[in-house]
Amino acid sequence: MAKIGDGGVPLGEVFVERPVKGRPHAGKVLAAVQAHADDIPFFCAGTIAKLIDEGYTAYLIQTTNDEKCGPTRSIGETILGNERDVEELAKILGFKGVFNLGYRNHLMDGDSPLEIRCRLVFLFRLLKVDTVFTFNPWGHMEENPDHWVTGAAVEAAAWMAGMDKDYPEQLAAGLEPHSVRERYYWVAREGQPYNRVVDIGPWIEKKVASICANKTQGPGGHAGRRLKARLAARGLRLPALDGTDEDADRAYVRLFLLEPFSKLGRLYGLDYAEAFYYVGPQDWSYEIEDYIAKNAVPLR
Repeated sequence: MAKIGDGGVPLGEVFVERPVKGRPHAGKVLAAVQAHADDIPFFCAGTIAKLIDEGYTAYLIQTTNDEKCGPTRSIGETILGNERDVEELAKILGFKGVFNLGYRNHLMDGDSPLEIRCRLVFLFRLLKVDTVFTFNPWGHMEENPDHWVTGAAVEAAAWMAGMDKDYPEQLAAGLEPHSVRERYYWVAREGQPYNRVVDIGPWIEKKVASICANKTQGPGGHAGRRLKARLAARGLRLPALDGTDEDADRAYVRLFLLEPFSKLGRLYGLDYAEAFYYVGPQDWSYEIEDYIAKNAVPLR
């Protein structure tokens, strides 16, 4: 289950982010940058749903075309199926828009990092992104080049978007420098660090629905109805899978795919949780003001 965020390692004091009443994040923008159609559903869907409910406007950015992720024989059909799944995912969670960058699946380590970074800087400036979700660019045990290339490009673009001499042609076209202030790096592999867990209990059904939307490559999607049919062929049934095919798919996710998030939640007194390595705003002004308050003397 390491694929879906199990086995993260707490680093330092872990902050528990809990639901907040009202819409305290109104006016703020987040971008979730995934490499593949199943990344957001497994790694951060509950947190995204939480923050959208709390006022964020959200955008989904996908870096690859997912051409190798699905059971169909045709690469074209696989790409189309995953693209449709991502559009459905966006509707379920409430993303305002989707941007597909279209790099070839499993080959991003051969693509120009400068081009990827430039495109992300453009989007961060255009959308005025305040908070970003993606892979930890320094994550341990990461075997998929699409993951670490995406994470590294996001990390570089997040601060570079705020510089006034990088990509001046974008500024000439009317965009303004805009730094990303917060980064949530999700836990994608066993052994990756986290310093923040987010209570996703109230949004667990949104997470279930988002996993079920990932029908082309799974392991959610149609898994419940397929298991139900396989058992029926043997003259068996699981009562938990009774109902429509969609009911069976969602029940399958609850039964077999949510344990890592339940296990993590129990460690912090929650029903379900997602883990992140969080990097907050870099603001040293409070230290300067504190030093002034302690050491300033009247002018003579």
